[in-house]
Amino acid sequence: MGYTTKQSTEILDFLRNNKDKHLTAEEVYYSLRQGGSNVGRTTVYRHLERLHDDGVIRKYLLGDGASACFQYFEGSGDCHKHYHLKCLKCGKLLHAECDFLNGLSEHIEKDHDFVIDGERTVLYGVCGDCRRKD
Repeated sequence: MGYTTKQSTEILDFLRNNKDKHLTAEEVYYSLRQGGSNVGRTTVYRHLERLHDDGVIRKYLLGDGASACFQYFEGSGDCHKHYHLKCLKCGKLLHAECDFLNGLSEHIEKDHDFVIDGERTVLYGVCGDCRRKD
């Protein structure tokens, strides 16, 4: 990673403190600003891309015109080995670490000679929190 600035440290610390969340660049920007930071929007976008390129954070591209989400992860966590669940109501992105889905991936690879990229595989639906609200 290149040189370190106050803003890059603020962004990385924020992501570390919210490592259980998938955040868009705008969410990072607004949260930092609400916390008193004077970091600029362009700086947030630039540093998120740099952190992703350096392998410090994950980037989730959800397609359908949605903004990319970013998440800090410690160590060499492998996000290719599980699916993701995207709530159509609140936008929450969840990791689905599930033996059944892993078995499905193994079946597809074995019987159909096709390897699924779990980092790009998103199943859409409605999360339990949103279902309970309705």
